[in-house]
Amino acid sequence: MTSPLARDQEPGTTVDLYPGSAGGGGIVRRTVLPGGLRIVTEAVPTVRAVTFGVWVGVGSRDETLEQAGATHYLEHLLFKGTGRRDALEISAALDAVGGELNAFTAKEYTCYYARVLDADLPLAIDVVCDMLTSALLRNADVENERGVILEEIAMHDDDPGDVVHDEFAKALLGDSPLGRPILGSVASIKSLSRDVINGYYRECYRPDATVVTAAGNLDHDDVVRMVTEAYQLAGVTPDQSALPVAPRIGATVLAPAGGVALVTRPTEQANLVLGMPGIPRTDDRRFALGVLNSALGGGMSSRLFQEVREKRGLAYSVYSFASHYADLGMFGVYAGCLPGKVDQVLEICRSELAKVAAAGITSEELARGIGQLRGSLVLGLEDTGSRMSRLGKSELVYGELLTVEEILDKIASVTLDDVRAVANELLVAEPTLAVIGPLEADAEFLRAGS
Repeated sequence: MTSPLARDQEPGTTVDLYPGSAGGGGIVRRTVLPGGLRIVTEAVPTVRAVTFGVWVGVGSRDETLEQAGATHYLEHLLFKGTGRRDALEISAALDAVGGELNAFTAKEYTCYYARVLDADLPLAIDVVCDMLTSALLRNADVENERGVILEEIAMHDDDPGDVVHDEFAKALLGDSPLGRPILGSVASIKSLSRDVINGYYRECYRPDATVVTAAGNLDHDDVVRMVTEAYQLAGVTPDQSALPVAPRIGATVLAPAGGVALVTRPTEQANLVLGMPGIPRTDDRRFALGVLNSALGGGMSSRLFQEVREKRGLAYSVYSFASHYADLGMFGVYAGCLPGKVDQVLEICRSELAKVAAAGITSEELARGIGQLRGSLVLGLEDTGSRMSRLGKSELVYGELLTVEEILDKIASVTLDDVRAVANELLVAEPTLAVIGPLEADAEFLRAGS
């Protein structure tokens, strides 16, 4: 079953997206308010917790060069105060009930959320909606938080395991918004003004680009009423004719793949990512790619873990990964090893990628991969935060909400031929290599990575 699109739903109405089931799904309902704000909840009466989140369809890929880092900067500033609460009162409100209040910025969306006892859900809704709708963004807060974000960038830059992924994205995606780091750069953060950030806030944080989700011991109608009251209290007057923003359709054009991005640093370990373009998030082959990722580098029984760590002891950490966006994706392998072992690790990684591209995986690897994906999905549903996130991402970026049973069936239906086909298409591309460590860009190293 496919859930109806929010844009096709009559404003001011509520629909049941799907009923509760023995497969792990609670009762999911969606209300679309006049002005396009969507509220999606999953009732799980067997728990005492509720996670409430507000998702805004704006991420770092929406920034111009002048705005680079503004999405994440704004995430920080929304915690600094509103007309009703200062920064201390915002944090103290949730601390006083043992709750959790947090947020995160991604390349295509931003989320603010609170996890509380069911009895404290009204407080969570009031605080989070107040932050989202009524942030003051004072000059003093912008200046104070500038230093905090610069410290965050410095902390990030001190971790080569994080930086190498940024270097890989930049090398593969080029100087595009998707290729730039979410945090921005030191230069862009220093140059961002309060006017630019405030303009970004007013432009992007619209009701029609917002999805409210909640999961746990709740009543949908109560959530709708409290969210509506919170937005009315804030004086939000949405365009009554606006429809919910449709899922993003990107238009990133990849530069030719291949090449080496080397950052020379006096680290004890070399960190490397070897990868290539992947597939968009809505591509039906994502389930086959998930099984492939599991078999190649998704666990202790995976090929890379066994070949690089268990058999040869060349690295402590080695894994593969798949990242999906609206219009494209990335697939790659990561390893951290002693500088003198980079060539050996690269040789093994390239060899395993070539083997899988040519012959696929074994039936045993297929069974393990399917079991790993199905198990991790269902186990994740033990947490109301995971359920809330599933609702938010499904509504905001996928445009449909698959039931748990539908996802499990799609994973279970992956065949050896499906995996072989996606591996043969993706893994034959000339890979891009990013390396950070005490290495020189000499001819020998470039040949090892080319």
